[in-house]
Amino acid sequence: MIENEFEYDFENRVSAPEYIPEDNEIENSLRPKQLCDYIGQQKAKENLAIYIEAAKRRGDSLDHVLLYGPPGLGKTTLAGIVANEMGVNLRITSGPAIEKQGDLVAILSNLESGDVLFIDEIHRLNRTVEEILYPAMEDGKIDIIIGKGPSARSYQLSLPKFTLIGATTRAGQISAPLRDRFGVILRLEMYTNEELAQIVKRSSMILNIPVDDNGAYQIASCSRGTPRIANRLLKRARDYAEVKYDGVITEEAAKEALSSMEIDELGLDSIDRRLLTTMIKNYNGGPVGLETISAAIGEESVTIEDVYEPYLMQIGFLARTPRGRCVTPAGYKHLGIEFNSATNGQQTFDL
Repeated sequence: MIENEFEYDFENRVSAPEYIPEDNEIENSLRPKQLCDYIGQQKAKENLAIYIEAAKRRGDSLDHVLLYGPPGLGKTTLAGIVANEMGVNLRITSGPAIEKQGDLVAILSNLESGDVLFIDEIHRLNRTVEEILYPAMEDGKIDIIIGKGPSARSYQLSLPKFTLIGATTRAGQISAPLRDRFGVILRLEMYTNEELAQIVKRSSMILNIPVDDNGAYQIASCSRGTPRIANRLLKRARDYAEVKYDGVITEEAAKEALSSMEIDELGLDSIDRRLLTTMIKNYNGGPVGLETISAAIGEESVTIEDVYEPYLMQIGFLARTPRGRCVTPAGYKHLGIEFNSATNGQQTFDL
């Protein structure tokens, strides 16, 4: 059908920080194995290094760690680094994958002393499953009930000492009892362009992709502060460079590759610009309700709120007000549209 040619693949946007299947091809090979190779997150890295060294000197397992922050910043990578630094095994699972209490009991009972259990999206754990974690994290024991009715019996199973590393993009949705049981809570921040340029250079060396400093910085500046997007754009730029630029990713090659993917100098793609343009042209820049925007661009309100809005708000192009969403003067300027506060019906913004 012809109409399918114009459909946009929202699930696999190049500039989306969420994990997509093709990331698996390169992410595993690019993940640093030691803390010294991990670029960025200086504060979190320094604290982790101290906690790991102290645990190793005591011959004890590391305290339970909660990592939170936007997707694509390296939470899974940090979990792998902790396991490597401690010299133990890493077991990986995710909150939605653990549906029943028996699933978690099976995972916990198979852990060896000192092992690291990494639970991604831990805020999506079933509440009944979560109850099993409380005694396991505090006392190293789990209570299991065998049988039903009058013949049911309760058994207490002792567990070896282990480290639970939980990762979440929504720390506010983690229940207070679970959050309080984590001894180390670290927030991962967005990366600077300089840090991302270092990551691009490191990834290019591992993947054997020639890239100059300007080309690396060009890719970094369009990566929305996220290493996952930087590595994804590097892969796409490599294809472009191999066909048109003798295999070397220069600044010109990177610009042309990003332009072909409709990604501008700030990392905004066609959908981001369409959202802002629709608000400006159809609703004078706002205030506009979320449901109205959803109907206007044909995307679910949850997707707009979770996927598109955060970055637009971070760079100051979009504002949430009690009356609805508004495009800021900076958003107008980026799109090359004149901002007139007298006709836009918005509240005043201080830039």
